[in-house]
Amino acid sequence: AFRDPMAMERANLLNMAKLSIKGLIESALSFGRTLDSDYPPLQQFFVVMEHCLKHGLKVKKSFLGYNKSLWGPLEMVEKLCPEAGEIAASVRDLPGLKTPLGRARAWLRLALMQKKLADYLRLLITRKDILSEFYENSAVMLEEEGAVIVGLLVGLNVIDANLCVKGEDLDTQVGVIDFSMYLKNDIDDDYRSEERNGQISAILDQKNYVEELNRQLNSTVQGLQGRVESLEKSNSKLIEELAIAKNNIIKLQEENHQLRTENSVILMKAQQRLEVLLKGDLNCELDTYKQSRQGLDEMYNEARRQLKEECQLRQDVENELVVQVSMKQEMEMAMKLLEKDIHEKQDTLIGLRHQLDEVKSINVEMYQKMQSSDDSMRQKNDMIARLEEKTNQITATMKQLEQRLQDAERERAGAEDGVRKFKQDFTNKADSLQKQIAQREKQMMQLETDMKIERDWRQTLQNELERERETIAQLTAEAQQINGLKKEFHRLQDENTQLKGICEEQEQALEELGCKLSEYVGFIYNCHLGVWLKDKDATHCKLCEKEFSISRRKHHCRNCGEIFCNACSDNELPLPASPKPVRVCDTCHALLLQRCSSNAT
Repeated sequence: AFRDPMAMERANLLNMAKLSIKGLIESALSFGRTLDSDYPPLQQFFVVMEHCLKHGLKVKKSFLGYNKSLWGPLEMVEKLCPEAGEIAASVRDLPGLKTPLGRARAWLRLALMQKKLADYLRLLITRKDILSEFYENSAVMLEEEGAVIVGLLVGLNVIDANLCVKGEDLDTQVGVIDFSMYLKNDIDDDYRSEERNGQISAILDQKNYVEELNRQLNSTVQGLQGRVESLEKSNSKLIEELAIAKNNIIKLQEENHQLRTENSVILMKAQQRLEVLLKGDLNCELDTYKQSRQGLDEMYNEARRQLKEECQLRQDVENELVVQVSMKQEMEMAMKLLEKDIHEKQDTLIGLRHQLDEVKSINVEMYQKMQSSDDSMRQKNDMIARLEEKTNQITATMKQLEQRLQDAERERAGAEDGVRKFKQDFTNKADSLQKQIAQREKQMMQLETDMKIERDWRQTLQNELERERETIAQLTAEAQQINGLKKEFHRLQDENTQLKGICEEQEQALEELGCKLSEYVGFIYNCHLGVWLKDKDATHCKLCEKEFSISRRKHHCRNCGEIFCNACSDNELPLPASPKPVRVCDTCHALLLQRCSSNAT
């Protein structure tokens, strides 16, 4: 049966691509530095790639005639991958390129320098609908051979190339494949085997380097997990503090409402009292005014103190939110660096796999050579048997050739010894090669398990990133709520200033009547309370000696003036200086109860 000529062309192009890529990698590793445009294996690689990309191109009609252009499908990579836009823009801006073929050649060279030629072509061959506009159905880029060639191109990521595209005449170059570079000589086998052994040792060094990188990444991941746990704890604390702040704001609103109602009631009472004072009984009015004024002053001071505490709490919460946002940004940067390291590891693992495939192919070639040598040995044994029969016939007739026959027998014995030694050497080499193949297969299994572990770890990191993003969204929503609460707080401050203005007007109206009374009330208030301890002077509760914090707030005892926590001052009793119950500490509460009981008896 006749084979399809297009299939034969695809097979030939695939074999040439394998030879050119393999020869380029081997020569680059032995060369040991960056490659330039004059390096012959690199030039032959670009010629082979140009032939592969030209295979099966559709002919397009134009005003000047028929045209086949590589630039069309390569230009579509810019739409599939935005990163390729820089290469396409730089190719279009080159002044010396006038033809689409020259632009395509420049694009291939720039993609190889970026080490992304395999990635771009892999994206291109996955879109069969786009390639069908430029290629025939049996072209290399639309068949399995194209995927194989793209997979081989991944191994070129280990090569560093520095190509000068501006100075080259890429429009008029003639792409002819030089087959003399890929013809092998048996004389250089030993030298190349030594080079392969050096390459295998380099591969083992790369594997050790990859394992070290894995250990470092594991340590960084553990540190990131600790940071994530600390962030979750701080987030829970912030949520609790926000809830406390909301409750305090609600309490302040209620107290403000009470102040308004009491203020209106006081206004009414003040008007009535003015009328009564005009009529008479000044002493009774002064007593009632004293009690109302005392209650107003205490409530005003308490509201002012609570407002100051809420402002301080909100400033602390905002500072902690800023710290949380900065820590989130650091975590995102660390995750990006980890993703880059994982991509580099994957590239190195792919290169190691291709090198292991090459080692396996070399072992297969050595095994085939050993089989051919065994066949030649069998043919030599048959020839020796025939020679023995002829010598027996000749000894009967010709006695003069006895000495020659003895010499021939000696030579035959030496040849048999050489053949035996050769067989032993080949058997030893075959055993060593089989052991090496088994070791390489074990290493491949270990590398595959490491890749699976890294993929699982990457998935877990992505899940954690999504969770962190959700928490960030929640925190932003809560920050917006805090901004709304700030607006409400400012509005309450404005209302408070208005109330202050009203109180000042009332004080001016009653200044003549209550001047001496206010001085007398202040003197009694200071004598009763003694020393009023400031907030900054107290850091621990006086009873339980626990340190104050955001969750454990400070409270003044209205009897002794000291500062206590909420648990040690959660009592309310009426005092002689106040008509309604106020906050007192546990010790004052017990003393006041004892006094009340003694007075009652």
